[in-house]
Formats: sequence, structure tokens, C-alpha cells
Amino acid sequence: MSGVNGKILRVDLSRGELAVEEPPEDLYRMYLGGEGFVAHYLMREMPAGTDPLGPDNVLIFATGVLTGHALPGSGRNSVGARSPLTGAFGTSEGGGWWGAELKRAGYDAIVIRGRSSRPVYLSIVDGEAEIRDAGDIWGASTAEAEATIRDQLGDRRVRVAQCGPAGERLVRFACIINDLRHAAGRTGMGAVMGAKQLRAVAVRGSGGPPVADRKGLQALAGKMIRQQKEKDTGLTEFGTPGVLMPLQLAGGLPTRNFRQGDFEGAERISAEAFNRGPLVGRDSCYACAASCKRVARTGPPWDVNPIYGGPEYETLASLGSTCGIDDLEAICKGHEIANAMGLDTISAGVAIGFAMECFENGILTAEDTEGLDLRSGQAEAMIAMLRAIAKREGLGDLLAEGVAVAAGRLGPRATGLAVHVKGLEVPMHEPRLKHGLGLGYAVSPTGADHCHNLHDTLYEKPGRMLENLRPLGIYGPVARTDLGPAKLRLFHAVSRLRHLVNCLGVCYFVPWSPQELVGLTAAVTGWNTSLYELMQAVDRVITLARCFNVREGFTRDDDRLPGRLHEAFSSGPLQGQGLDEEGFRRLLQMYYELMGWDAGGRPTPGRLASLGLEEFA
Repeated sequence: MSGVNGKILRVDLSRGELAVEEPPEDLYRMYLGGEGFVAHYLMREMPAGTDPLGPDNVLIFATGVLTGHALPGSGRNSVGARSPLTGAFGTSEGGGWWGAELKRAGYDAIVIRGRSSRPVYLSIVDGEAEIRDAGDIWGASTAEAEATIRDQLGDRRVRVAQCGPAGERLVRFACIINDLRHAAGRTGMGAVMGAKQLRAVAVRGSGGPPVADRKGLQALAGKMIRQQKEKDTGLTEFGTPGVLMPLQLAGGLPTRNFRQGDFEGAERISAEAFNRGPLVGRDSCYACAASCKRVARTGPPWDVNPIYGGPEYETLASLGSTCGIDDLEAICKGHEIANAMGLDTISAGVAIGFAMECFENGILTAEDTEGLDLRSGQAEAMIAMLRAIAKREGLGDLLAEGVAVAAGRLGPRATGLAVHVKGLEVPMHEPRLKHGLGLGYAVSPTGADHCHNLHDTLYEKPGRMLENLRPLGIYGPVARTDLGPAKLRLFHAVSRLRHLVNCLGVCYFVPWSPQELVGLTAAVTGWNTSLYELMQAVDRVITLARCFNVREGFTRDDDRLPGRLHEAFSSGPLQGQGLDEEGFRRLLQMYYELMGWDAGGRPTPGRLASLGLEEFA
């Protein structure tokens, strides 16, 4: 095969055994790698009802067929397992260099079962895999662990994916940190690593699979590099923080645990303030022309270490506006702590914002916080709670379970303050601004996810974003507040395209059109493929993830938003506007029908048969 290695590394940590699987080419065409491989292996090899933190959970690291090739945005990989935070289908994508290095090291994916009797890490160097002792890095920060692993392997260019101390302590939203600056952030994959006593996976390769049409690949890659340089929309200059002020001005910046959509301190934590203040450099991912990553450094009182890069928009909003904090340097410190310990900043920030609101309402008291003033806006309190969550100390031990569990233990008054879907904390994008996004939160197999979702405001006016959707049957703008058939068609097209890049292993921020993705796939693999075949693969993955959740007991009742997101804002640019609940329910039902799911949200036998999944009927 071209474009892929044709090898999957099998790891049994309980027995300390390694094996190599050589799947047929059809498996790659059916699932494309990445998120698709996660769905395939998780549904077929993890027993129903498995404890997410038990040895039978299956942890999958998977590259896509485009990962690691010389084209912009190809540094991504997926990580998946049953989520310890939600109990649902769990997957997350990470950027940087690790995924490309795994491909160069000779494997397309790693499938891990069991639980080691002692802390270990997995080393893969040019096809040779080894389970090594991790006793001397257990408990270390991610930077300390990476440095030790590189010293042990004698190569400073070894790429390391690791769970961090938060994963070791089974914080249910612990993430996996790649290269210190990139995170597979959501659904608690770091806790799965920690439960297996697998601290890290270190990879180094000097090879890489052949490409079927190198000239064709170079032509497409060169065209995109030129386009990125000519039509840079500020991604290099401002990175993802560049969206903070536009969302603030539109009234969709999550503030004080989603009570507001605008934040009086927004300018002090904006991309412009970042560039004037703590920014000391920019970073990129494998083979990408856009240096969208920030690198931050500060002096006292926070003394932020630039080795961990700098915060993305999600972190600025989750540790900033969501907690009512406008101290940019403190937010940068929070980012450093999260990357050093291995915490998802979205879930952590929402958990802290939730605790702040509970404190202000008397649900939590100074006795619960050990005297800490946990009111909104207290930067020192946010930093203290981040550390407490990572170490599972005091109130942090409760918040480390996630807001759904924490609210359940605190009682009915707290339940309405917990902003999550299926147990996954809501990201920093407001469905009251972007109505189709709310549908995406509800039907996502992982819970509230902003990545494989529709951001309605991008499609309200003609432009490149809409032009790219013409091959998928979208011909004109749709209002952000629309909840009718036009929005359904738009959501279906955009969400499938975003799942497609998760499977292929490329970045959302590189604006590949659907036709270009087909051309890249054909050039890399040599397949006589089409947009129809790629979209069939995506539908297969979405449906298989839905089957997984149905098998694990999730129903239509779980496809809902927290009540707060239906409430109208009382102030700001969107004052008086909420997300209409009746309109939302009608859209949800139409989506079920479009997907071939019955009234209860279960894929029908006919739909399963059309995708080659009839065994799950």
C-alpha cells in the first residue's frame, strides 16, 4: 500500500506482550484511519459495559492516511477509548509532531489493552517497540518526563505523548500532551493512560511510507502554501486568540459560567493584549506554513515558562472570561500548569467557573474551600484550584470528577449550574450565538464538542467557506439563528467534513476543499477514490460511534443541552436572545431522520446495512 505503513502495533500491558497486525487495504478505505480507526477498534474489541478506568478499556492512538506527509496541516492524530468522564465514545485529536513521527516510525496506529503492574512507557524507534520502566518519571512534570525519556533513548528528537501527573491521579478530564505544547485535550484520554500505568509513548522514525503520486501531492501542497501566505486571515499574527474579541463583540464569549455572553475584561485578555505582553514567539506543527501557536513568557509574580508554549483561545476563555478573570499573565500561568500536569483546560476552566458560582450562591462555603475566596474574578483562586484538581486535593478532588458528577454530589441547587452535554463540559462557543452549534453539541458522540461541529457565523455571508461546500450541495448563506431545513443541510455538510479531516489526519485550520481532500487522498494512496467514498467512510464512523453509545446505554434523552443554554441573555449584544427549545427539538428530530436513525436515536437496520455495518443491527 502507498501512503500508509500497513502495520498496527498491538500492546497488551497486562502480559507485557507486543504484536503487529497487518490489516487489509479495505480497512483503510472503510475508515481512513484517525477517528475512524478509533471507532472500528473500540466498537469491535471493547466489551460492552467496560469500566473506562479498567484494564479492558481499549486505548487507540491512530494516524490518518494523510498524517505525516508533506502537506500543510498533516501533523494530527486521534486518540480514543471509552471516556472516563462521560462513559460514552471518547476521542480527541492532537497536533504537533508526534503523529507524523509515529508514521515515520513504521506504524499507522497503536491498540493498547490491559494494565501494567508497574509504571511503564512505550518506546517505538524505526519499527522496534519496547515496553520500558517508567518508575523514575512517574509523578514528574511533562517537561521533566520528556527530557528523561529523550536522555534514556539517546535522541533529542524523540517525540513524546504522555498523560502527566493528572492522568496518573485519574483526573477524569486529564488529557494527553504531545511535544509539551499540543494536547489531545478532551474526554479524559490521559486518565485512561494513567489507569493503565502507561505514562508515555515515545516515537522516533527515519522512514515513512511511499507516496503514490508525489508530483500530484507536491502540486496540491504548494498551492495551499501559496494560498495560506496570500490569504492569511490573521492566524499567524494572532493565532486562535484572534477570535476572542469578535466573539465578545457579537455577544458570544462565555462569561462567568455561561451566565453572560460578554466580558468587561475581554480587551485585557485579547490576542492584541497577548501580542503586546507575554508573547515571545510563535510555533507551528509538522509541515505547516501557519505558525498559529503562541509562546508566552512572564516575570514575577507568575514566572511563566515558555517551554510549554502559550494559551489558545479556548484556554483564554475557559480560565479567563468563564471564571471572570482578566489577568492575562495569570491565565498564561494556568496554561503552563495544565500542560505540565496534563489537564484539559476547557473542562478545568468550566469546572472552576461552576465552583465559583456555587460559592457565590452558598452551595460551597469557605469551609469547603479551606478558606479560599472562590468568587468569580479571583486569579489566585483559579490557579490554586487548577493545582488542587491536578493533585486531587480538597475541593479539587470533587471537581476532578467533572461538573456532572460534582453537581450530583452537591445537590439539586448545583445541578442547574453544571454546563455540560453527556458529562463533557461545554467548550468556549455559545449556542445562543450559533444555533446550529447547539445541535452539534447535542448529537456529538463525545458530548459537547466544538471541533466536529458547525460554527454558524462563518456561513452567514458568501465567501470561501461557503464556496468550499458547493460539492456537498450547499449553495447559499444561512442565518446563524435559523433552525429549519437549511440549517440542517448546512450542519450535516460541515460536521461530516470536519469528521473527515479527523479521519484523514489533517488540521481544521488549513482550508482544504472537499475536492482537494479527495485529490490529496488519491495522490498519497493511489486509490481511485471519490468524494462519495470518503463521505461514506465518514457516515460509517459517525454511525459506529452512535452504535457504541447506544450499546453503552445512551438514549435520545442524552441528546440535549443544559437548560442554561436555552435561557435568554439578560445583557450584552444578545440581550433577550436564547436558543429556542422547541425549534431545537424539531431540528434534532429532522437530524435523526436524515441520518437514518429511528425516533429513539438508534441507527436503523437499513442504515447499518447501507454502510456495511449490518452486524450491529
